[in-house]
Amino acid sequence: MDTSLEKATMRRVMWRLVPFICLLYFIAFIDRVNIGFAALTMNKDLGFSSAVFGFGAGVFFFGYFLFEVPSNIVLDKVGARIWIARVMITWGMISGAFAFVQGEYSFYALRFLLGAAEAGFFPGIILYLTYWFPARYRAGVVSLFMAAAPISVVIGSPLSSALLEMEGILGLHGWQWMFIIEAIPAMILGVVVLFYMTDRPEKAKWLPDDQRAWLVAEMNGEHARKKVVAKHGILAGMADIRVLALALIYFGTSAGLYTLGIWAPQIIKSFGLSTLAVGFLNGVPPTIAIIAMILWARHSDKAGERKWHVVIACLVAAVGLMLAGGAASAVAVIAALTLVNVGISSAKPPLWAMPTMFLSGQAAAVGIATINSIGNLGGFAGPWAIGWLKDQTGGYAAGLAFVAGLLVLSAVLTLVVARSGRRSEASEADAVAH
Repeated sequence: MDTSLEKATMRRVMWRLVPFICLLYFIAFIDRVNIGFAALTMNKDLGFSSAVFGFGAGVFFFGYFLFEVPSNIVLDKVGARIWIARVMITWGMISGAFAFVQGEYSFYALRFLLGAAEAGFFPGIILYLTYWFPARYRAGVVSLFMAAAPISVVIGSPLSSALLEMEGILGLHGWQWMFIIEAIPAMILGVVVLFYMTDRPEKAKWLPDDQRAWLVAEMNGEHARKKVVAKHGILAGMADIRVLALALIYFGTSAGLYTLGIWAPQIIKSFGLSTLAVGFLNGVPPTIAIIAMILWARHSDKAGERKWHVVIACLVAAVGLMLAGGAASAVAVIAALTLVNVGISSAKPPLWAMPTMFLSGQAAAVGIATINSIGNLGGFAGPWAIGWLKDQTGGYAAGLAFVAGLLVLSAVLTLVVARSGRRSEASEADAVAH
């Protein structure tokens, strides 16, 4: 094998695709969780209780759940370029419309519509990466893509808090300006996607002929090898018990992720800090998490091991949530939230490397979307439980403990999936041999 050709090809593909899709996810995540900062002033202006806000924040994931699998099937058929452009333009328009929320029901409706509009973006990109990167590169590439989420918190936190200071300009509240300004990049980039993205390696005119031929042959060969044991059909992607188990694992990690994205600003502000201080301090934990996630994913790829990389990360996040619930100072809560960020971020790349080990073709498209759509309902469960329990108890500790319990369950299920996966592979290989 010509390793120099492989390295040159993958380097070119990496630089062409990964920075751009990271930028797209950066914008997506800001628009998904910026209500966490809007809540610092919006909740008072609109009279939202913690329970109302928590439910509205989470209802996003019902729209996401209902439309995600159909969205990924369409992407696989029409191509990522057209479909990702559609997703971004519609979610940008809806995100900007949050500036005109009047009460809890319009808030609920727009959060649902935002979820429906964005459905398919994340699993679509995960599927898209499987068209371009051989399996041995995938956890590392996914970690770079997913680094955009904590980076969006690092940069988006001070940006969002600064936009809240535009209170009263042209008669609008600061949170209204925040929604309007932060929605514009999604619509602009949606148009850029149409001209920049390439659906498949076969169409990559920006690759030299020898590199394009190598990549096409490599990806076709990998697909052919997976035909021996991998499942391919739509029903296989939805019905495989490992897909459902991975969805439950992802449920716990999503509950943790959106607990951070939606509630962390209010948890930090509860220690009496200013809005600007909250913006800067909220960016500290994800800064550390970015480094940890990339190093952890590279270690997972190098070792060829996924199970324990997911388990350990989930348990680290669970410990961090418990410590955050008992924190007595801003310094202590930032330290605890750093553990949560590191654990949640580090669990995801090795987790997303697991489904394509036993799925390919339409089964991979549907399986990835099923994992993400069911798993992301944790993004409803976590924020809603924290809001409801805060109204009941007056503090965040009970809700944080609930989310920590979900992450422990994710760790246990990962061990179960890994064990059942070994049995399934052995039986399938035996069937092929006979």
